[in-house]
Amino acid sequence: GRRARLAQFQAEARRKIEWFRGREIKIDNGEMFTIFDGPARALRCACRLTETAHRHGFTVRAGLHTGECDVRKEGVSGVAVSVAAHVMERARPGEVLSSSTVKDLVAGSGIQFSDCGDQTIEGLPGKLGLCRVEQGTCT
Repeated sequence: GRRARLAQFQAEARRKIEWFRGREIKIDNGEMFTIFDGPARALRCACRLTETAHRHGFTVRAGLHTGECDVRKEGVSGVAVSVAAHVMERARPGEVLSSSTVKDLVAGSGIQFSDCGDQTIEGLPGKLGLCRVEQGTCT
């Protein structure tokens, strides 16, 4: 049933996160929060997770941002974490959405984006550019 498929998806997601050298912070209630030491690996992992979810009969959405984080034993905090959550909330089902900050950092990687315009993000002054990752370019 659905619960077994979700468990299989989460197990496969953990393997992919590990493969892309991510650090799982939280996976529960259908929500994943993971940190990476490089934006291209984070984007590629997010693309793989959306594909994996689809194979298991689920639809996920991903939001990525980069910035300074306070990493502690009990979790991760900081403005970058809340901005990433706001970016994810704006993603449509099946979509990988990133801030323009992430896009700028992966220039030359072959990953392509389509512009989604500037958005006001709670906790940030001004506006932040958002862009959709073109899934086929995220290999």
